[in-house]
Amino acid sequence: MSHAGNVLAIVVAAIAAWLFGGIYYTTLSGPWMRALGKTPEQCQAELAAKSGIAKAAPFILVFVGELIMAWAIYGITLHMNMFNVRDGILIGAGCWLGFVLTTITANNAFAGRKPMLSVIDSIAWLGALVIIGAIIGWFGA
Repeated sequence: MSHAGNVLAIVVAAIAAWLFGGIYYTTLSGPWMRALGKTPEQCQAELAAKSGIAKAAPFILVFVGELIMAWAIYGITLHMNMFNVRDGILIGAGCWLGFVLTTITANNAFAGRKPMLSVIDSIAWLGALVIIGAIIGWFGA
């Protein structure tokens, strides 16, 4: 695959993961807010108090993060020469288990957050990384 193809795989994987996250959190917005200890009214008031760029910033940061994750998973996949959907999924899930689940759980435990927040957020990142891995593996080297 050409350099442009590598970039395309990374961008497509990041977009797919970002869309998955939007659907996932839209579907679980109620349980997620409860896990944060907030009401819908509190979240709406906080959002209303933000400027346009402040409202968009979390979505932009997540997309940039997913681009970086896709680039990293591409690099791991390339160095391991494991370009197929199954191996991409395993690499994404392994990165999730080794790095994401552990840090989310530790950070939320120290912050005194409800365990359900770790469950909801961790599953979202599992989905994102599995999607990224599958797409990177599918595109190939």
